[in-house]
Amino acid sequence: MTTPSALERPYGVPFGRRLAARVVLGPAVVLSLLSPRHIRAVLGLLRRGATPATAAQALHARDAVCAVSLRCAGPKGCLPRSLGAALLCRLGGTWPTWCTGVRVVPPFTAHAWIEAEGRPVGEEAPDGYFARLMAVGPVPR
Repeated sequence: MTTPSALERPYGVPFGRRLAARVVLGPAVVLSLLSPRHIRAVLGLLRRGATPATAAQALHARDAVCAVSLRCAGPKGCLPRSLGAALLCRLGGTWPTWCTGVRVVPPFTAHAWIEAEGRPVGEEAPDGYFARLMAVGPVPR
């Protein structure tokens, strides 16, 4: 038996922010098709020159991506959602820490998310719920 669920999409995202999210969504989906090694290499280049994103900036970017894409708002859209949010932050001159990892409690699942100020952004899981395996953070100045 399946459990019905409804996606919660953010509302009140300004038109300009939604438009920018649509612009980065295509490249984010293309990036999500690459191998982890290539994703890390591309993000490593893109993060150069950016300042660290604040939690508010990262959350606004994540909300904008979820507002324009049902796929990204869904439970299996974590990779394009996190990539899109990171790219949207980069358009604004900032960079969150982009992370991939696994859930540490059964059942085992992979996950991708962004962090800012040392905390996951927009994730409703408690601290320590995911084990980070790869991260691409801002370049220290």
